[in-house]
Amino acid sequence: MRILRRWSRAADPGAPDPRSAEAEAEAEAEVKFEVKFEVEARESGAAAPVGAVNGYTILDTVAALPIGTWRYLWEPEEVRHLGPMAQDWHTAFGFNPDDTRIPVVDGLGVTLVCIQALHRRVAELTAEVARLREREAGRVGVTTPEAAP
Repeated sequence: MRILRRWSRAADPGAPDPRSAEAEAEAEAEVKFEVKFEVEARESGAAAPVGAVNGYTILDTVAALPIGTWRYLWEPEEVRHLGPMAQDWHTAFGFNPDDTRIPVVDGLGVTLVCIQALHRRVAELTAEVARLREREAGRVGVTTPEAAP
C-alpha cells in the first residue's frame, strides 16, 4: 500500500508507470525504508524542533489556498480528489523542496495548527460574548432618570 508518496506523470514524465509491478515493488521498499527511518529517527532523537509558528498566519494562508477537485493523469475521467494542488501548497508553505507532492506529516501539522488557532479564536469570541451579555444585563436593571415616572 502506498501512502507516503504520490506518482505524478505530469510532474515526472520519466517516472515508471505506478501501476507496474516494478514500480509497486520500488514503492514498497521505499515505504519500508521511510517507516523504518522515521521510527529510528524518533527513537534516536534525530528530529528536533526548529521554531514556533503563528497559528493565525497559517490559518490565513490555508483560507487563501485554492482548493478544488483534480485527478491523476492515469486515472479514469470520473475519478476526483479534493484538495489543493501540490504546487499551490508548495508556494504557500515551502516546507518541502518537492512541489509535486504534499507530505502527509506537513498536511497533518498544518491541520493541527489551524485547529489550535480556531480553538483560540472561538475562546476569544466566547469570552467577548460573555462580557457583552454581562454589560447588557447590567443595563437592563438600570433605569434612566428620563424613563422614571
